[in-house]
Amino acid sequence: MDRREFLNIGAGAAMATGIAGVLPGCAAAAVSVNNSTPIHLKDGEEGVSPLRMRFLGTGAADWNGRDDRGELRRLSSVLLDEKVLIDFTPSDGDMIPEGIKPEVIFYTHSHGDHYNPVAALRLGLKRIHLGSSWVERAKADFGKASKETGIKVPEIVPLSPGDKVTICGMTLTALPANHATGDLKEQTLMYLIEKQDVRVLYATDTGGIPAIAARLIGIDPHAKGKAITGLVMEATMGMDGDEDFRIFTHSSVKTVERTVHMLLREKRYLPQEGQPVYLTHLARTLHGTQTELDATLPSPLKAAYDGLEVTFKT
Repeated sequence: MDRREFLNIGAGAAMATGIAGVLPGCAAAAVSVNNSTPIHLKDGEEGVSPLRMRFLGTGAADWNGRDDRGELRRLSSVLLDEKVLIDFTPSDGDMIPEGIKPEVIFYTHSHGDHYNPVAALRLGLKRIHLGSSWVERAKADFGKASKETGIKVPEIVPLSPGDKVTICGMTLTALPANHATGDLKEQTLMYLIEKQDVRVLYATDTGGIPAIAARLIGIDPHAKGKAITGLVMEATMGMDGDEDFRIFTHSSVKTVERTVHMLLREKRYLPQEGQPVYLTHLARTLHGTQTELDATLPSPLKAAYDGLEVTFKT
């Protein structure tokens, strides 16, 4: 078996099939979870509007309030098109715009700086997507949170790497991340977000981009697919933290910079002119202030901050 055949088998083995349903609050758009071509439905605006991303929080787990510099970062979370969340904790609630009530969440993993069942229930979420490798534990967590809050547990949909979910005018593909939790069987996830020709990779928490993820996205030079047009990537380890113990499960600024240079050279990353690569999940212990980051980060990298709103176009 040659290397190309091996990689094709590896990517295929990561795929899984799922379910279909209808979710309120997303213009009655269909929801599909499968490994085939995603379904695209119109709601009056889909097909013409860009992808909007609001950073609710941009900090890693060591942020527990303002530091001695007066800086504050909430825990990492984003809101897509004011409808869909990726991760959410109580620290992020004040960053959701008034009157906006997202009903869908995609979790990357079960660490407490990304995952909080009580906060999810109190937010009024109607559908929860998370990794199939820890879905039973999550159901138990949400059952406990339901007893505490008196709020019914919403539908929990398990995802395996390669699964696609088409919802609210977007398609999210679950991808394997290079990260570990206390559960050695848990496969952590990151997500490719697609809306028409916009393809944004949201990569946190992860040490680089794993090979299977690159294959599923289509940015592996050995089997090219469509290029990504936007990139949001964690840089937990900071500018000069490459020898920090977090190297096993996180990325540094240099890791992101090298990844971007390679993708640009191979034409696997084709952003709108002038669009930065956004850094998130920034560790308090390894980063300067926002002003210092803005002054020192190499182009095209830019440190995201809480409340930043970004529009991704092709």
